[in-house]
Amino acid sequence: MAKGGFRGGAMGGMNMNMIKQAQKMQADMVKMQEELEKAEYTATAGGGVVTAVVSGKRELNSLVIDPDAVDPDDVEMLQDMIIAAVNEALRKAEASAGESMAKLTGGLNLGGLGL
Repeated sequence: MAKGGFRGGAMGGMNMNMIKQAQKMQADMVKMQEELEKAEYTATAGGGVVTAVVSGKRELNSLVIDPDAVDPDDVEMLQDMIIAAVNEALRKAEASAGESMAKLTGGLNLGGLGL
């Protein structure tokens, strides 16, 4: 090995500290992801006649439609309300995930790391 090669010392301690921090962040991210997947997000449309509930996995868990919203002559309006409620619930789930990630990373841009 050439003189002046990396042998640990102060630099090794700093690298170990960075590795420990990265491992802790990874564990925190796994925990956060599990919590987000268990969460549910609710949104309504049409003044509450359509209610959609999605999971943190961005799956539709339930859809409740008030019978008064069912007008056979205006199915398109009901379809629009369903789409609006589901999309808003999905936006809430995405926003919650983004906020949790920002808290965890302290606002770091980790996009280049595939996160």
